[in-house]
Amino acid sequence: MPRLNPEGCGAVWPQPHNRGSVAMQALTLPSLLREQGARLGDRLWVQAPGGSLRYADAPALAAHWAARLASAGIRRGDRVGLMAGNRIEFLSVVLGCGWLGAVVVPINTASRGMQLQHILANSGCTLVVADAASCPVLAALESWPQALVRVWVLDEDADAVSLPAAVEAPPAEPEQEPEQGMPAADIQPGETLAILYTSGTSGLSKGVCCPHAQFYWWGRIAARNLEITQDDILYTSLPLFHTNALNACFQALVTGASIVCDERFSASRYFDRLTACGATVTYLLGAMVPMLLAQERTGAERQHRTRIALAPGVPERFHSAFAERTGIALLEGYGSTETNFALGGTLAEQRAGCMGRVAPEFDAMVADAQDAPVPDGQPGELLLRARPPFAIATGYFGMDDKTVQAWRNLWFHTGDRVLRDADGYYRFLDRMKDAIRRRGENISSFEVEQVLQAHPAVAAAAVYAVQSELAEDEVMAALVYKTGQAITPQALLDFCQPRMPYFAVPRYLRVVDDLPRTENGKVRKFRLREEGITGDTWDRDAAGYRVAR
Repeated sequence: MPRLNPEGCGAVWPQPHNRGSVAMQALTLPSLLREQGARLGDRLWVQAPGGSLRYADAPALAAHWAARLASAGIRRGDRVGLMAGNRIEFLSVVLGCGWLGAVVVPINTASRGMQLQHILANSGCTLVVADAASCPVLAALESWPQALVRVWVLDEDADAVSLPAAVEAPPAEPEQEPEQGMPAADIQPGETLAILYTSGTSGLSKGVCCPHAQFYWWGRIAARNLEITQDDILYTSLPLFHTNALNACFQALVTGASIVCDERFSASRYFDRLTACGATVTYLLGAMVPMLLAQERTGAERQHRTRIALAPGVPERFHSAFAERTGIALLEGYGSTETNFALGGTLAEQRAGCMGRVAPEFDAMVADAQDAPVPDGQPGELLLRARPPFAIATGYFGMDDKTVQAWRNLWFHTGDRVLRDADGYYRFLDRMKDAIRRRGENISSFEVEQVLQAHPAVAAAAVYAVQSELAEDEVMAALVYKTGQAITPQALLDFCQPRMPYFAVPRYLRVVDDLPRTENGKVRKFRLREEGITGDTWDRDAAGYRVAR
């Protein structure tokens, strides 16, 4: 059996060592901040709502926030929740945790109810840093995590809320020189920098323990594939609480480039924003590309100087149309919160319909149900492992059984069904896990089912994915009502909205007499998926029902 990590992040697995010329101590956030701060000086690193940050100032800012956290009793290894939109303070808290040796827990601002309670309880956060919009969400929790004793509110104009914790503004900045007052902890590359919660497929959301070195390798590999140099300006409108945008900051950090983090994605303003900030590299997901193509043509689509967008999961049929219309090439690839940018390559190495080849930092295998490799051209599950130490996650926080299951036989099991061509290119076929991805968000069908079944009229519910016109998943639910009870679809979604993220609220509802089940009572969701959107399915979009954000 593997040795269990004392931080609670599951199993620590032996990995093949391929250190190359990279010194292990250089792979931590404090080391990167000091090195790049000394090398790049006044060069701009990050712009975000509320401020900007030069490379030279980054170590001091990190030390500054580390001192603030320490004044609240946060120590090395403690977890700090972070529930806020894109803003400069978001990155400041991340840097402070990394400098101190604490663990930041970014929380999706759309989290609600049971999902949010689980994240806070599972992570054991003693402090949450929140923006004004998140405070009423915290106040609406039915059960308050015992460990959470303090909430820092970033906005002075936040409405007063009643919480079973001390609610206060972050403490004032220390008067002494920050690095003198709070020297960086002696961080090791394998120590956890962040716990990122990704939706469960057959249970509750899992907290992925991402070590310092993983973020370094994310930045290095992605920058290599995107061919980022110090002269580039990166632009993202994706949320910093997800791995995509957070890792884009590390792409800038390891290369010396600059990054602009916008508040949110806007299809109507996207190209104007690219032009305004001078972006050369940007980031798009799934439905964002067809949404942009659905806009009326404007001159702004060609006024920018953006050359490339990292766009994993965008169907091949959109690539040439987007490039011809906007001048922006779309780069495919494969990565996950647990792994890294494991499959891909540069634009010149890209092949239509493929995710790319395996990165030199990784080993990949297409395996059968017994974890044995299958021949090229035959479908199987994608298994991955890293060559550099700690280039992938170390496990799921507080879920050792899930960690052992996912990392069994010393390979990470992605749950994705792929095939490998004879020349080493990998093609994505479908997901083996019972997960739904909509608007760039992973949705746990289990969590949606729990909310639906909490309604007094619902006896059983099965939630699954059906394809939308935007070439991504839409959420559909099959419902069995209790005898003698029923509820209108609108009333049921009214019940759902305050209890789950907006993007998880089902679009399609179908009432059935019973759910198809196996002999041991498990729902046969593949049968429901095969039936798809039937004639008796209610569509909230067609009915004009709106989900509030």
